[in-house]
Amino acid sequence: MSRLDGALFESMRRLVVELSVVVLATSALSCSGEGRRDADRAPAPPSAPASADRGLPRDPGGAASEPLPARFGFGRKATQAEIDGWDIDVMPDGRGLPAGRGTVAQGAALYAAQCAVCHGPDGKGGQYDALVGREPADGFPFGKDAALLGKRTIGNYWPYATTLYDYISRAMPQAVPGSLAPDEVYSLVAYLLFLNGIVPKDAVVTAETLPKVEMPARRRFVQDNRRGGPEIR
Repeated sequence: MSRLDGALFESMRRLVVELSVVVLATSALSCSGEGRRDADRAPAPPSAPASADRGLPRDPGGAASEPLPARFGFGRKATQAEIDGWDIDVMPDGRGLPAGRGTVAQGAALYAAQCAVCHGPDGKGGQYDALVGREPADGFPFGKDAALLGKRTIGNYWPYATTLYDYISRAMPQAVPGSLAPDEVYSLVAYLLFLNGIVPKDAVVTAETLPKVEMPARRRFVQDNRRGGPEIR
C-alpha cells in the first residue's frame, strides 16, 4: 500500500469511528428519555381567565354588570344621495318611476343584445322563463293546475306594467343587474308589452304613459281584505 493510500484509509477509518460514536450517543439519549418530547412533561396550556377577569358576570344568564351605552359611537348618518341610490322601487300606481322614455323599436335592439340569449329571440324558447304568451286566454287557472305555473308570462299573468319596469331595472340583465339606464328600461318594457299584444308598435313609454297601461291579468288580482275569517274575496 502506498503512502497516499494509507493516509486515505486512515481518514476514512476515523470518519467511521466518529459516526459510530454519534449514533451510540443518540441511542443512549433516546433510551434514557432525554432528548425527546415527553407529553406528560409538556407544559399545560394557560387556563381560560375567570369570568371576573374578563369583566363579565359569573352567571351567564345574569344581567350585564354595566348598562349598554345609548350610542356605540360608530357609523354615520346616510347622505341623501346614498338614500336616493337605494330608493329605486316602483309602486303599482307608478310612484317611483324616473324621468325617461322608450320606444318599441329601441327596445327591440336592446332585447336582441341583452335579453335574447336567456329568454329566446321572441321572448320565448330560451333557457329561462318565457316572457311572451297570452295563453290561456280564457280563465285564470294558474292556482288550480300546478303544471301551468311554469307557463306564466307578462301577457297572461303580470298584473302591473309599472312593476315590470321595477323588476327589469333592479334585476336585469342577469350578469349585470341594475346596469340599464331609465331610457333603456322604458324601451325594453315597451318592446315586451308590444310582443304580448298589449301596446301598439308605435307606443312611447314614459313615467306618464306606463301607469295607464291595462294589463290583461290586472283584474285577476285583488287586495286581500280578510279580517280573521275564512272568507276569500
